Amino acid sequence: MDSRTEPAEAEPEPAAAIRRPSPPSTAARPPLVRELLLVVGLFVVYKVGRQLADGHTAEAFRNANRVWDWERTLHLPGEGSVQGALLHSDTVVHLANTYYATVHFPATVAFLVWMYLRRPVHYVWARRVLAAVTAAALALHLTFPLAPPRLLAAAGLVDTGQVYGPTVYGAHPATDEMANQFAAMPSLHFGWALMVAIGLIAATRSRLRWLWLLHPLLTLVVIVGTANHYWLDAIVATALLGIALAVIRLPRGAGATEAHGLVAADEASDEADGAAGNSGGAGGAGEKESVPELVGARR
Repeated sequence: MDSRTEPAEAEPEPAAAIRRPSPPSTAARPPLVRELLLVVGLFVVYKVGRQLADGHTAEAFRNANRVWDWERTLHLPGEGSVQGALLHSDTVVHLANTYYATVHFPATVAFLVWMYLRRPVHYVWARRVLAAVTAAALALHLTFPLAPPRLLAAAGLVDTGQVYGPTVYGAHPATDEMANQFAAMPSLHFGWALMVAIGLIAATRSRLRWLWLLHPLLTLVVIVGTANHYWLDAIVATALLGIALAVIRLPRGAGATEAHGLVAADEASDEADGAAGNSGGAGGAGEKESVPELVGARR
């Protein structure tokens, strides 16, 4: 007679004790208050800096003539060709002015909000790139004041904002207290729009994500056609963005991690629920089988 008994089986862990993994996208999200203060602070510094760059009227027009000559030397297409296409319809040119006045900043804010909520790792990367490009633009505004082509007599272009409306600028640039009209280079309208498109393409996996490039393309047509910027303003903005993207890299693997983070978390949660159910069933079966085993041992 063998008096030894089998070791007691470990009791299954209760389902409530099984921890469900949190979504990876939530874990990496930076504090909201800090981000709000940081973004608002950067915007205030930029606006104040633009105002400090104001008042260099003579230098701004000298630089405008230089830029106009450089574009002709480089055989860039005339800005007038784009404006001529817009001026065929009062409705089209009015829409272009509206786009210039209302889309630029709200679209960038919406982009940052979406990235913060859905792709936090991409958000940190995009915010750093935008801050770097904006800082570089501010430095150029301070050192290279530039009158836009709508104010340059040699360009022969129409100030579509003043003629057709709406406009964000005063009729007299030298006394405009709301905006610095001598900060044409680089074009942050185009630089920010291009970063929005690049950021969304990097952060999403849809086959249609390349259509986001229509935003900077339309922005380019608008800023040139309304005579608010030269081609070189957009080219310089692209170069600054390229440098920023080369220096500030998106963390490796961030795209795959965030794009499927919520799906992976849901699958892990379902597996945890299934494991809890199976553990409970296995525990009941073990108790039923232990009765005959103990009876046999006593015999």
